[in-house]
Amino acid sequence: MNCAPESESLLGENQFNLCMDFSPVPRHWFQATVENQECAEVRLIQTSRRKGPSAPPPGFLDDVHGYLGHKGEGDNPLYPPPPAYVPQPELNKNTLVPDVKVPTVSEDVAREALLKFVESKWRYSSKPARNLVFKELKPITVYRYRLETYTETRTSAWEFEPFTGQVVDGPQYGVSPPPWDIPVMLPQRYSDRVDKIRVPHSSFVKMCHKCNGCGRTRCVGCHGRGQKRCPFCHGHGRSRNKRCTSCHGRGRKRCFSCSGMGYKTCSVCQGSQNMLHFIQLTVTWKNNVTNFIPDRQPDFPDKNFENVSGDPFFIDECNLVYPIQGFPDQEICDVSRKMIGEDYSRFSSTSRILQQRQTIELVPLTHALYTYSGKDYSFYVYGMENQVFAAKYPSACSIL
Repeated sequence: MNCAPESESLLGENQFNLCMDFSPVPRHWFQATVENQECAEVRLIQTSRRKGPSAPPPGFLDDVHGYLGHKGEGDNPLYPPPPAYVPQPELNKNTLVPDVKVPTVSEDVAREALLKFVESKWRYSSKPARNLVFKELKPITVYRYRLETYTETRTSAWEFEPFTGQVVDGPQYGVSPPPWDIPVMLPQRYSDRVDKIRVPHSSFVKMCHKCNGCGRTRCVGCHGRGQKRCPFCHGHGRSRNKRCTSCHGRGRKRCFSCSGMGYKTCSVCQGSQNMLHFIQLTVTWKNNVTNFIPDRQPDFPDKNFENVSGDPFFIDECNLVYPIQGFPDQEICDVSRKMIGEDYSRFSSTSRILQQRQTIELVPLTHALYTYSGKDYSFYVYGMENQVFAAKYPSACSIL
């Protein structure tokens, strides 16, 4: 009489489905030792319970010289530039600004701008704009100061991808260069861009941390059984005293998530069982822009200036710009000194300042006062685009 080995008798069909390989195997596989089978099951159970982040756990990867500080998922160490990359401002150095003439707006230009504004308001009639009588056009001097600080920032993080036999540029080829020694192609000046670069000699291959090198993980839908309880008969096999037509009386149905296999291909290694890890350097170029307009006209909202352009009569560009001196508007001089100092303190310790540019624009603003039907009204014409702001208009009727 043929008797199955004791180890085989201890394994039922369900236990076999829990094995680490899951693939169809010949019958003589059951002759493996109980210890190896139990070890495989323990590894699979531990893998199936890992439902959290797909990144390696802390301590899974070794430190690379020059790239310390990676402790776990989400870490992105910031590398301040070396002292040689940090420009030093000169003391007591300022910038002189030439005088400028305030532009004026004629009555024809003001009337045309108001008519265009009225056309965009369906409730307004164009009759007042055509027949109004101007009393006075008062030009107002408005300066807009803009400081641009163009910076380069470098951070790094561990990245990984399934290992499918690609070339591994590891430590055997040399020591990884420091973050700021890796050459990059500079973008167009004052344009924002992000480049991601694989750090040379930082790659190595390691067993997949998600599936422990199995290439597969237990299906969480059916818990590795390949079948799920029938949702129509709730596993009883019968519904309304009749045989369930959905599961044919079996009480269970094939798991659609894993196609009845009980396992799914590892979502991290894509079944390759091994992962290629490497350090990815992220280089970020950003143009940090700050604008300032003195609040000199309380009846006109300053936010309207954000959507119009001005006449840039002064542009100063250098590695580091210096505070403006001798400008007729002292508030512009004070703001220039404050903003330049704040930008240097903010960026020089974490980023490389590549270039700075300060601009003074003369933004046209004219206060137009007029009468219509014996009443006084006013509106503002502003910007090089001759936009109009009118807090009150004589007519709110749609009939022309």
